Amino acid sequence: MSKQKILIVDDDPNISELLSLYLVKECYATKTVADGESALTAFHVFGPDLILLDLMLPGMDGYQVCREIRRESQVPIIMLSAKGEVFDKVLGLELGADDYIIKPFDCKEIVARVKAVLRRTSQQPAPSGSVPAKIVQLPDLTINLTNYSVTFNGKDLDMPPKELELLYFLASSPNQVFTREQLLDHIWGYEYVGDSRTVDVHIKRLREKLGDHKNWRLATVWGIGYRFEIKNR
Repeated sequence: MSKQKILIVDDDPNISELLSLYLVKECYATKTVADGESALTAFHVFGPDLILLDLMLPGMDGYQVCREIRRESQVPIIMLSAKGEVFDKVLGLELGADDYIIKPFDCKEIVARVKAVLRRTSQQPAPSGSVPAKIVQLPDLTINLTNYSVTFNGKDLDMPPKELELLYFLASSPNQVFTREQLLDHIWGYEYVGDSRTVDVHIKRLREKLGDHKNWRLATVWGIGYRFEIKNR
């Protein structure tokens, strides 16, 4: 079995080398680059299974690199940044990053998050006639976890994997309340060491795409978490 490949993009050679050492020790193959243009080239040539992407890069910054990659691929991206402001974190997630880690960080935490993200993506089921379809069908909305597609009002809806998984998880247990911590655990994995704002950002993005349907909605349960509410007719 071939090793999973991690692309490390950081202009600090000490950080890149340290991350590479930890990841190689965990039996990953790594490649390090120091700027945005090189990151895009390496993405196409190296074909990584996951990208660790620093935001503050010379020339093309990490936000732009993420935006360019998301135009053609849903490869997992974990952003690394010395910026801890909520705005920066939300922007990174809205551009399609799978996680956001603030510097300085513990390399063991990075490894744990890499494992969690790769475990989640490797468990995405491949379409097959022998695999039962995981589908939730509602008025004007079909969520298909088997082939990772969403149809809304008769049109295919572009949705990153974790948004789709969160929507499917909530919709498959209608009217059941889940805390943010439970959602982090189910969608991001038990090794995920994030904060609950990650869930809030993804709920916000789902609401922007789906709106408030007459038959259902993503409801906030104040002080607790969220539920997929089926409205009484």
